Amino acid sequence: MNKIIKWVVIALCLLVIVGLAVLWFVVPPRLGAGMNATMNRPPYNASPEARELHKKLLVADLHADTLLWSRDLLEKSGWGHVDIPRLIEGNVAVQSFTVVTKTPRSMNIDKNAGDSDNITLLAFAERWPVSTWTSLTQRALYQARRLHEAADRSQGKFVILKYRSDIGNYIQRRKNEQGLVAGFLGIEGAHALDGKVDNLDRLYDAGFRMIGMAHFFDNEMGGSAHGADKAGLSVEGKELVRRMQEKKVFVDLAHASPKVIDDVLLMATRPVVVSHTGVKGTCENNRNLSDDQLKRIAATGGVIGIGFWETATCGRDAKAIAKAIRHAVNVAGIDHIGLGSDYDGAVEEPFDTTGLVLITEALMQEGFSEQEIAKIMGGNVIRLLMEYLP
Repeated sequence: MNKIIKWVVIALCLLVIVGLAVLWFVVPPRLGAGMNATMNRPPYNASPEARELHKKLLVADLHADTLLWSRDLLEKSGWGHVDIPRLIEGNVAVQSFTVVTKTPRSMNIDKNAGDSDNITLLAFAERWPVSTWTSLTQRALYQARRLHEAADRSQGKFVILKYRSDIGNYIQRRKNEQGLVAGFLGIEGAHALDGKVDNLDRLYDAGFRMIGMAHFFDNEMGGSAHGADKAGLSVEGKELVRRMQEKKVFVDLAHASPKVIDDVLLMATRPVVVSHTGVKGTCENNRNLSDDQLKRIAATGGVIGIGFWETATCGRDAKAIAKAIRHAVNVAGIDHIGLGSDYDGAVEEPFDTTGLVLITEALMQEGFSEQEIAKIMGGNVIRLLMEYLP
């Protein structure tokens, strides 16, 4: 009997080991690949004229959730949308790396409660530190450390932008060195502060320079466009906005409720951004911005990143993206529109970051001039960083 019990225990231990191995080494990449699909696989074909123009551009993207997933940024991956080698191949100069700290189950664009969380299990499966299992702030700080570690291992080929001088130095280097990429840190939803405005200081020190007020659910700071109540800024939320502006951290209105957008714009003393969105003018749904919102956000001097995925554009290709950009430019002005891909954001995209030349080509077909395309594809974002980073 003792021998039987011994072998049963051994068998159970082996099953646990095998189960953990599958959870840790098999599930995360399969989950990431499945949730971040690409409609069309590379390589991507564009006209010689578009390729020639694209090479001259300083391309910038305001939103990618790449740090959520378990893969090495310095290695070219066969799944997902963004890594450093593919950013170089796509001629991306500046990529915003936005961190996700919590998402609700059965997530949708109309109404979500904040009482469930998909990221806890993902954090365990990807072997994040134990501290991240219960603290959203720790999840943000952990993802920031991953970005800094990648920069440290890149031998100067990937740099993180925190200050105005960083981007000036980087742009100067890029004139003489090939294969350079820069990134900056953002947060998808102010729930990452764990309800404490003072946590802004910790996040700022970790390099975060853009914080969204909400994601898919209402939080302590304010309402989400997809939340249960869709309220405006709370007292703490107003204090957070005030302190973010003092510290020169961009307020990101992506996913914010209409009331939060109104409240932030009443308080705005510096440009606000929308890191990734669509426009109701070409794609009417609860996720996208109205013409009035576009105009008022532009009036702060900010930049609105137009997304690539189907809910943002009501299309599945670069032409749909260019159509949304055309409408946004017509409403808000050429100096206030940029790219906001939502790469690696658990959405299916028309192409990965190596296919951004297709947007350049579609903008040419929309009748934009080379100077206008340069602004849309990155110039507006880079100008904003150079003028308003601390």
